[in-house]
Amino acid sequence: MSGHSKFANIKHKKEKNDAAKGKIFTIIGREIAVAVKEGGPDPANNFKLAQVIAKARSNNMPNDTIERGIKKAAGDGNSVNYEFCTYEGYGPSGTAIIVKCLTDNKNRTAANVRNAFTKGHGSIGTQGCVSYMFDEKGQIIVAKEDYEGDADELMMQALDAGAEDFSEEEDSYEILTAPDDFEDVRRALEDAGIPMAEASVTMLPQNYVELTAEEDLTNINRILDLLDADDDVQEVFHNWDE
Repeated sequence: MSGHSKFANIKHKKEKNDAAKGKIFTIIGREIAVAVKEGGPDPANNFKLAQVIAKARSNNMPNDTIERGIKKAAGDGNSVNYEFCTYEGYGPSGTAIIVKCLTDNKNRTAANVRNAFTKGHGSIGTQGCVSYMFDEKGQIIVAKEDYEGDADELMMQALDAGAEDFSEEEDSYEILTAPDDFEDVRRALEDAGIPMAEASVTMLPQNYVELTAEEDLTNINRILDLLDADDDVQEVFHNWDE
């Protein structure tokens, strides 16, 4: 991904998210509820909850909102049961798309996801049809405009905490970890006062597909916009070189 502006992409996502902050907070609220139900309300003893809290903070969710969500989930034994489900498929020109959902109605979600692919002239595939093209990694982005320290010092802090890789981009630093090491690295950087523009476990494409035809660009944007508008959709990963 050399030459790509990771922070510019992050800022672009943030701008879209800020326009629909209510949806983002709803999504994270569901994740908090599931994490608390599965592992309890203490993030120190609940790795999944700690991950969701990190995601909430990177999306500027207020601490009191996070705490209310945890308390509500811990005290509500009759809360709605959400299930995780993942769909894989193809967009225009063979682009690979992974859709991760959290839903209380899998039939509704499956129909909506299939509809998004169909309207963008894509197709849903079988489980595993495109996920082999991605690597699951913990990814932390540190924006240069937010970090005034030395790059080598940041690299050593990250590697000492257990990171696998460190790279410098035009406007940011990228730190990659194994999924299981992500929380330890993130917490070490947080304790060191390192500002993080983004911190999450994500799916990184091994290769990117460039789309140039106007029809292809229209279709992939249609798929992604429809998925983005669906409250059941938590995350979308793709290998389109935007």
